[in-house]
Amino acid sequence: MVAISILIVIVAALLALVVLAQNPKGGGLAAGFTGAQQIGGVQRTADFLEKGTWTLAGALMVLCLISAGIQHSGTSDLDELDTPTVEATPTEEGGVPAEEVPAEQAPATDGQ
Repeated sequence: MVAISILIVIVAALLALVVLAQNPKGGGLAAGFTGAQQIGGVQRTADFLEKGTWTLAGALMVLCLISAGIQHSGTSDLDELDTPTVEATPTEEGGVPAEEVPAEQAPATDGQ
């Protein structure tokens, strides 16, 4: 569980860096390659950043689903262990515990 949490943090940090490296108007890291526009350097960098964004976002989603699945299955085991057991109490004929039966309603015993 801890390893998956660490992976989630790393992927989220990488995703943030990739998103921040992009410029919504087509700049970002690709803007530094202005001299290479004739050979397609800007387009390749933008494509790489976009593919990286989608890949990291998908990986983050899968890791979060795995983490939730592991966490859910782990808590059900703990719920069963933490549930206190209730001991059976002796009851009278009416099904009411013996301690709760008023004296005037208690059946008389013959002393046998």
